[in-house]
Amino acid sequence: MRTCWVIDHPAHARLLAEVMRSGSTADLIVATERPEVRSMLAHGDGRLPRRQTLWVQRPVGEGRYRKALHRLRSVQRFLKQAGRDGQGPVERVVAVGASLELMAAKPRWWRRSSAVERWYISDTEVNHVAHRLALKSATDAVLPTHWKKDLDGGFLAAFKGRIHRLDGLHGHVHLAPLRRPSKVSSPPRIVVRRLKGGGVHDDDELVPLPEDALDGVVTTAVDENEVQGDPWRLDRELATHDGVITQSVTLASEAVLLGTPTLLVSKAERGFLDRLEMDGAPLFRWRGPQDEVAWESVHAQFLAGLHLTDALEPMDWPDARQQLMAWLA
Repeated sequence: MRTCWVIDHPAHARLLAEVMRSGSTADLIVATERPEVRSMLAHGDGRLPRRQTLWVQRPVGEGRYRKALHRLRSVQRFLKQAGRDGQGPVERVVAVGASLELMAAKPRWWRRSSAVERWYISDTEVNHVAHRLALKSATDAVLPTHWKKDLDGGFLAAFKGRIHRLDGLHGHVHLAPLRRPSKVSSPPRIVVRRLKGGGVHDDDELVPLPEDALDGVVTTAVDENEVQGDPWRLDRELATHDGVITQSVTLASEAVLLGTPTLLVSKAERGFLDRLEMDGAPLFRWRGPQDEVAWESVHAQFLAGLHLTDALEPMDWPDARQQLMAWLA
């Protein structure tokens, strides 16, 4: 089945890499213009197959509606041209947290579409704009079993297509437990990730890092759009450091799955964060000045937790990878 894969975020490249490798050489990629996505594809040899690629803009910030319309039309032309290249029509579109490509591939009364399957994969309940577009265009939705319906704006209740429930986080698909350092460095070595903001849903979730957040530690910065080196080795960086301080919920989830104590500074609410806490992950959260727990207390707990990883019970590792492969390979 010839497939168009949508990579809107660097985490999406990691999530889809293995199933893309099992696909056809005639497959297509629609990739969003983000420095980290550019770097993922540039360094993808052996990890991400090279395919004919269309680069599109993020529909955020000033002129976002114009950008969205231009992206929609560009993808429509891309899919139409692909249907004439002698390698067969595009029969499936797979998108993670992005729905414009699904809209572009949807048949209309005046235009047929060869994309009979349009897959929407999400673990972010608050991405309501993408949900609304997916309701109008997706045939299949992949949602985790820990999805919180009270946050999704009615998406799960309203979706009429096929629903596939993934038992696990996206990190369970593309990560594997790694050996961590046996001793904490002095001073501790910490990965730090700050977000730029400007996204559809994350602006209201951003909380600035307190001034003393990085006192007394040695930091490795992997800030949004500023990651240096091979981005595919980020999981190794997370696993070989003593801890992580981040504004990114995605990075926080990946780090704790690797067993690295993580302090998430964000107002974000997600079903997968709740699941990680219930599973006993080394996750510490501070939601800003309105949090019931003072920053000083959370920060102190995190610093103490760096030295307690030997006492952690191994978390269950559901076979989410095999589930996703079975649906999409």
